[in-house]
Amino acid sequence: MTTIKDSVHDYIELDPTAEALLDTAEMQRLRSVRQLSTVQLVYPSANHTRFEHSLGVYHLASRAVDQLDLEPDLGDRLRAAALVHDVGHGPFGHQTEAAIERHLGRHHDEIEWLLTDSDLGDVLEARGLDPEAVAATVDGRGPLGELVSGPLDVDRLDYLVRDAHHTGVPYGTIDHARLLYSLRIVDGELALEAGDVATAESALIARTLMNATVYRHHVSRIAGAMLDRASERLLADGAVDADRFTRLTDAELLATLEGHAPTADVATRLRERRLYKRAVWLPRGDVPDRFAGLEYDRTRDLEREIAAVANVDPAAVVVDSPAEPSSPESRARIVVDGDLRRLEERSSLVAGLDACAREIWRLGIYARPDAVESVREAAGDVLEVDADVVP
Repeated sequence: MTTIKDSVHDYIELDPTAEALLDTAEMQRLRSVRQLSTVQLVYPSANHTRFEHSLGVYHLASRAVDQLDLEPDLGDRLRAAALVHDVGHGPFGHQTEAAIERHLGRHHDEIEWLLTDSDLGDVLEARGLDPEAVAATVDGRGPLGELVSGPLDVDRLDYLVRDAHHTGVPYGTIDHARLLYSLRIVDGELALEAGDVATAESALIARTLMNATVYRHHVSRIAGAMLDRASERLLADGAVDADRFTRLTDAELLATLEGHAPTADVATRLRERRLYKRAVWLPRGDVPDRFAGLEYDRTRDLEREIAAVANVDPAAVVVDSPAEPSSPESRARIVVDGDLRRLEERSSLVAGLDACAREIWRLGIYARPDAVESVREAAGDVLEVDADVVP
């Protein structure tokens, strides 16, 4: 059995199926896709990859399978799904996901197309695993699929700890070993023992703090928004086929953006960290409901409208209005006197953390440095808000 030294979980033992899956080109590509994409522009040591993370998720899934004493066939499927769960990600992970969905209508968890038409599928079939069943598990469907994609899945347990480790931020520290130890199967569903409410709450606290300090840091959001607009232009212009786009690495995408004249400036700015600046940065309470969680087409219309009022190039303005915050961990199930209850029903912390998530929310309007003041004034007029940069 092959053993790999990991920076978070120490030694990870691979079964033969995992070894074979890791040797495919699809999995090796993940060595060139950063786990935190543009967060590296804020935390320089956040250079870990989705390959490392995939190993960690596999490791935790293996421990959960052993803890739950599952049937071998089900255990093998869960381990395989945990290992390949991120193989559908495009370059820069979540920050190009929206562009991919707009052009292909496919989420990164929907990987049946990849598992049934690649060496990954051949490896799975050679070892008696159904690629379609593995793909369903990655998407959270099928028996115990929530272990891989659910309210307190092994994906979340690994990335919180791993991202905290590599950024140097202490807030993602959670007792993942205790959470795995307390897992139970009740009526065919995963749940935690009632005595482990505090351990589950720690995961919510960790994610809330990591959102505030890492995942939603304004520099990463600005770079991600710039990358999204450039990716959309690349795809809309036909400079790269959408299917090919999804298989690029981070470096390949930047090179492709540099090679296409309309996106070359953004690529250079991302490489050199010469990013757009915040013209507007407003909390949820200062933003009218009609401007929260905007759809893409409405966002682009607003960008053009603000640019016209500011008398600047439309490419100089980016509107960033995220969806309303949510806490999927609060839907985790707890066993109470033999019955299943949601964590939000047993924890008084959940409501407070939901309020914290709302406090973190910001409407961002970004502009090229030379256009910040004019864009700020124009945005105030168009959105009918007191445009400002609120800490």
